[in-house]
Amino acid sequence: MLALEWLANARGIMQKIEDTQLENIKKAATAMADSIEKNHWVHTFGCGHATIPVEEMYPRIGGFVGFHPMVELPMTFFTGINGQMGIHQFLFLERAEGYGRAIMKAYNFDKNDCIWIFSHTGINNVNIDVALRAKELGMTVIAYGSAAEAKGKVTRHPSGKTLFDIADIVVDSCVPVVDASVVLKNHQDKVGPLSTLGFVTLVWMTITTVAEILADRGVKLYIHPSHNVPGDTTAQDRLDACLDEYKKRTSTL
Repeated sequence: MLALEWLANARGIMQKIEDTQLENIKKAATAMADSIEKNHWVHTFGCGHATIPVEEMYPRIGGFVGFHPMVELPMTFFTGINGQMGIHQFLFLERAEGYGRAIMKAYNFDKNDCIWIFSHTGINNVNIDVALRAKELGMTVIAYGSAAEAKGKVTRHPSGKTLFDIADIVVDSCVPVVDASVVLKNHQDKVGPLSTLGFVTLVWMTITTVAEILADRGVKLYIHPSHNVPGDTTAQDRLDACLDEYKKRTSTL
């Protein structure tokens, strides 16, 4: 049963992350905690399905203030497939040199911020432009993706570098570079990709580590509560406090 084959592959990815990436996760989480403790930002960015981990982490129940999602609509909303904001336009934009630098012009950044970029292969121009501009501004650049598997892949960027070459901290998603993992008879291409599962696994391993570091330092976290639990009469007040804190911090962006 191919469902069980995919499940075994997914478990294998999660086990490999546990076996090989804990030290790198701690490095990334420490850099993020340093920024958040100073009331600065962890900016988060990705394209295509790599926006899913960005949207997963904040805002959502169990997430907390300190992460600033940078999601460009043309880079994520292509579920119409054809026509307006379709796949063809998306593929063009993620490979277009200069688009990432234009995105960076839309925000105010600080050298005490860091930026967390998700990219499976690390070869497309928009992510590399974002990372290079972040480095110019003095930010710590953190890249999550299939770094080991992407070695040897030719970057599309004129700098000659991949995202993983540029980043200060790299955490490997441990996903095969082909992404899809299950062989289907009578077909050349596999089904059952793993990169989203790898990214989301790493998101919560990282953010729980950030929370642990900050709590140990005595930093108050503004955590989004569940507002659907019967009997929790203060949930809305706690959520409002989170959103007020986020609004206050974003006034500088």
